[in-house]
Amino acid sequence: MFTGLIEHLGTVTEIVHDDGGCTLTIGDSAPILGDCHIGDSIAVNGACLTVVEFQKEERGGWFKVWLANETLDRTDLGERKVGDQVNLERAMGAHVRFGGHFVQAHVDTTATLIDKTPDGDSVRLLFQLPEPTPERPSLLPYLIPKGYVAIDGTSLTLTAVDDTQRTFGVMLIKHTQEKITLSKKPVGSKVNIEVDMVGKFVEKSVQAALGGGSGPLRGLVEKIVEDVLVKKGLVQQAH
Repeated sequence: MFTGLIEHLGTVTEIVHDDGGCTLTIGDSAPILGDCHIGDSIAVNGACLTVVEFQKEERGGWFKVWLANETLDRTDLGERKVGDQVNLERAMGAHVRFGGHFVQAHVDTTATLIDKTPDGDSVRLLFQLPEPTPERPSLLPYLIPKGYVAIDGTSLTLTAVDDTQRTFGVMLIKHTQEKITLSKKPVGSKVNIEVDMVGKFVEKSVQAALGGGSGPLRGLVEKIVEDVLVKKGLVQQAH
């Protein structure tokens, strides 16, 4: 589990591809390796990856992670090049203050940055989601104004959502711009998107409740529907 509060910016120093995926080496990472162990989880641009090797001091501290083809297909990490910076966050400790929101670092899809507009010291960013497919349904039901979204692993507040255009916007204050990679990405770039998992749980619970059987939620919905039909004169009040 993560918070979406980026701890550090690392630098991709090596990329090795094979048939099953690729291995990334992330350098300049010493500040987050002090308590690192093999097998630990680190979110890299919002994707939860497992540390398979690390060195705390050499080359400013580095660690290696392996990416399966599914991860390369689902995220923007397959497009990273040597020298690129990436957002890094260690898994949340039980003793720390919880900021941001609940982030699993399980990337749902990528979106495209389509507009950047300065707003004083801040900058407004507009993104567009891809066309939905049966394999990857639309994420728009989980995006609401003032709700949460994780973009490249950063917990951000949605400022606008347009379902018809498949777009959503966020604003980065000056401090945030200096701490993450997102402000440096040009228009046309892809970003990793993870929607709020609470919305997913609510949707599944409602679908289960309405799909059959009985329960308090189903009973409540049936009562509301009955009241509406009675008011419209379509049915008589049950006695």
